[in-house]
Amino acid sequence: MFESLQENLSSAIRALRGKGRLTESNMRDGLELVRRALLEADVSLSVVKDFMEHVSEQAVGETVLKSLDPTQHLIGIVGRELVNLMGPVDHSLHLRSGISVLMLCGLQGSGKTTTCGKLGRMLRDSGRKPMLVAADLQRPAAIQQLQVLGQQLGLPVHADLTAKDPVALCQAAVKQAKASGVDTVILDTAGRLHVDAELMNQLTLIDKRLGPDQVYLVVDAMTGQDAVLSAKAFNEALELDGVIMTKLDGDARGGAALSVKQVTGVPIKFMGTGEHLDALEEFHPDRMAGRILGMGDVLTLVEQAQQKFDQDEMAKQEARLRKGEFTLDDFKKMLGQTKKLGPINKIMGMIPGLSSMGDMLDQMDAEKDMKRLTGIVDSMTPEERRNPSRVIDQSRRRRIAAGAGVEPHEVNELVKQFDGMADLMKRMSGMGVRDRMKMMQEVTQGGMLNPGAKFAKQKVGTGKRLSSAERAKLKKERERELRRKKRESRKNK
Repeated sequence: MFESLQENLSSAIRALRGKGRLTESNMRDGLELVRRALLEADVSLSVVKDFMEHVSEQAVGETVLKSLDPTQHLIGIVGRELVNLMGPVDHSLHLRSGISVLMLCGLQGSGKTTTCGKLGRMLRDSGRKPMLVAADLQRPAAIQQLQVLGQQLGLPVHADLTAKDPVALCQAAVKQAKASGVDTVILDTAGRLHVDAELMNQLTLIDKRLGPDQVYLVVDAMTGQDAVLSAKAFNEALELDGVIMTKLDGDARGGAALSVKQVTGVPIKFMGTGEHLDALEEFHPDRMAGRILGMGDVLTLVEQAQQKFDQDEMAKQEARLRKGEFTLDDFKKMLGQTKKLGPINKIMGMIPGLSSMGDMLDQMDAEKDMKRLTGIVDSMTPEERRNPSRVIDQSRRRRIAAGAGVEPHEVNELVKQFDGMADLMKRMSGMGVRDRMKMMQEVTQGGMLNPGAKFAKQKVGTGKRLSSAERAKLKKERERELRRKKRESRKNK
């Protein structure tokens, strides 16, 4: 998601940072690179034009050019304008105390039916009693798909395979909801391969007869500017309350996400980030801008951890760390908790300063490496997991390697370097989220963790960093010492 845009924007910033002194001329050259990055990301031309006008007005001024760090100042300006481009967003569903009706519409293939299930799950987890309504009578498979989703989630589904009138079916669903104690009705309406008059007339009729509290358009981020055009057409017919953008976990260039609010005036409320039914997140413009600029998204990462981690188990591990206890069993549990957040490269991309490490992980099988480490730990006895460096000798190492299907030296690497990991975890216990993220960045920059999911010893600093003048002075002293030694060697001959 936004990989190419993030890479191109980073290149533009690096180009500016490489200049000895920023002038209005090379600042404009840098802004041209920013403009090109947005166009390559499939952002609407009119949106790029307005965006660059706002950025240029602020970036070429004296305040930026004469600031202590002009490139950092420019990043701040671009970040603010990205937030303005995508926001503000009202995440409230405006649910009433009685029965609330939410209407989902969109083209075929946008992920509308799956999103209906995801939204139902989100409402159920927040304490509501939702019911899914299969109002897509054009496609029988959509009805069956929604019934399967309802069974998986334990949610009621109103469906009628013999129905011909979607309006009557939706009205019957609302009546059933009143009788069965349901407080939220989610309508999965019909889609088409493209926007046409018949589709719009049907949706407009449902909108008029039922008067839904919120109307959401589900669009596929992979379709680029087509998503923006369809959002514009749907909004003119229905007056949308928000957009749900799907497939943002794929290789979408991100142009639709940056354009839709500016072109239609309708904000993106939610985004689909995977195929699982829990992969629906609130869309936060400020956090998305942070991801685009390579600054990570710690808040979303923390929220996901709070929702998906076993909090009781986390509390137990924290208590053990405070006592100075950290074993390979704890390490295995930590890997299991981390898996719940999704792919490792996605997690790395959300931690400030580690997005480049996520790119490195893309080229490696990080999930396979995690399974390999788990297999090594599983092949150990309880005593070996508690005290690996003391207990595991050569014969045990061979036995563990055979059980895990790895080479003995891989077991040796884990055993030798586990102490460093244990020390790190003990130091991190009791720290807040910000301090832990800071330490993770330092560890990564120091080389303690590498993309192969192995441990490595942390680099030890050699003292303060020398200035260029100090380095030149040292070089001269070394050369002088070398000449002196040569003269002495000649005399001895």
